[in-house]
Amino acid sequence: MSITVNQIVLHQLISHAQEDGNIKLDSILREQLLTVTPEVEQLMLQLHQTYQSKTKGYGVFQEQSGFAQSLNRLLEQETDFLTFSQQAAILLNTELSKYAFADSGTFVLCQYNFLATDYLFIALLDNQISMLVDENLEIHQTQYLNLTQFDIAARINLTDLQVNADSNRYLTFIKGRVGRKIGDFFMDFLGAEEGLNPQLQNQCLLQAVSDYCKQGDLNKEQTQAVKKQVFEYCKGQINTGAEIELAELSDTLPTLNQQPFASFADEKDYGLEASIPPVRSTLKSLTKFSGSGKGVTISFDAELINNRIIWDENADTLTIQGLPANLRDQLQRQLKSAD
Repeated sequence: MSITVNQIVLHQLISHAQEDGNIKLDSILREQLLTVTPEVEQLMLQLHQTYQSKTKGYGVFQEQSGFAQSLNRLLEQETDFLTFSQQAAILLNTELSKYAFADSGTFVLCQYNFLATDYLFIALLDNQISMLVDENLEIHQTQYLNLTQFDIAARINLTDLQVNADSNRYLTFIKGRVGRKIGDFFMDFLGAEEGLNPQLQNQCLLQAVSDYCKQGDLNKEQTQAVKKQVFEYCKGQINTGAEIELAELSDTLPTLNQQPFASFADEKDYGLEASIPPVRSTLKSLTKFSGSGKGVTISFDAELINNRIIWDENADTLTIQGLPANLRDQLQRQLKSAD
């Protein structure tokens, strides 16, 4: 699959340390858009693929968002992409300058199409230093963009934004591990707040599945079989980069008490969206028990509980009958060598 780059531009933010210890940011703005060349398309394809693999949150614009107002003028063709991008760069500079961690970077804005959907990609990329060897085998220092490791980026689904006024997911942003303040500054720059909560949606889906099995009077084995069906469907969606389609999932499950799963979930009002971004770590609990703490990590298939693995709630113990061969081998070798 390929993307079609419509418009793209780069601007730069350059940081300077002041005598008082504060950081000053200067904006270096391009005066024309980049020409869409094969190199530019390759750059954007790599950014797109990296972004797809990141853990993302979902958001919406706040009513007073200055960025959203500028974007609306762009979509209404009241301004052009270059002017919009320059205004955005200045706005980003203003917001980032409020923080002590302000640093240099290359600001990327790109309008592109992927799978018949229009997107606006926005990111602040780190400028990295490396070495190159020229044709005379001389070593030179060079600067490059880090296209595979970035945490400050967002993408707006322009198609969804324009056709679905009630959408709570047209804006996605990277939920990185770099600290809350950095994520907050970028959301403040966009004038956005969190919208759809995928973690909560996945938890509600699991509860709905569990309740569906209970109202169908399924025994333990039958319940586990249904949960395994749900997990297999969700795993398939994750592997293809697709979302959980509630109606589609319902069609794969048995009808209990003459009521399909989708109808049951809607009637009981779990607040489930018709389409849900899957969260692998949450969905694993459909077929596995797992936990860690105090130096112990345990994970096992749910079907083994009270079979090979016995839980004594009062004694707070798990008894494992039949250890994995590789674990038993490690215990034998390590403990015998210690003796």
